Amino acid sequence: METAVARPKVMVDAVWPAAGVWREVVLILAGSLLIALAAQLQIRLPFSLVPLTGQTFAVLLLGALYGSRRGPATVVTYLVLGAVGFPIFAGGAAGLARFVGPTAGYLVGFVLAAFAVGSLSERGWDRRPWTTAASMILGNAIIYMTGVLWLSRFVGWQVVLTTGVFPFLLGDALKIALATFLLPSGWRLIGRAP
Repeated sequence: METAVARPKVMVDAVWPAAGVWREVVLILAGSLLIALAAQLQIRLPFSLVPLTGQTFAVLLLGALYGSRRGPATVVTYLVLGAVGFPIFAGGAAGLARFVGPTAGYLVGFVLAAFAVGSLSERGWDRRPWTTAASMILGNAIIYMTGVLWLSRFVGWQVVLTTGVFPFLLGDALKIALATFLLPSGWRLIGRAP
């Protein structure tokens, strides 16, 4: 009797199929480190309270690579590490103040976006360029929605889009294009593309 081999739902499970708590700890800590490093890639915009960083790329990529449970768990770990004082937020910032400041909505959006992108990746959306792009756009939209809702408390509704969305569209489009190339290419490289 033949047994069917389960198809890995996300790329990290195809690359590193071993199970166990230590693997999960390593993956979550490594992902948190990646987000922390991406947060240090920042450009301060003189007209905005929100810096341009690499965080969104790291969060969405990890959501796709890790899935709907491990992806958000990684983002939550990153947020907890920053909250307790590790200088891993944008510009080396740390502490609970980030959770009540102008960028708090974006931080919450990271968790929700990692879940959404991870859920779509578990359904194979990261294996083709167009569906990868669509999942990344959805993830970005989630981050923008939560970010804008919170940021509006600090800058008002009349300028929230010009300070919290429009300046980031080009950079996010480039990040989406990079993910759209990397994820399907990764699946082809490991021989698991559709």
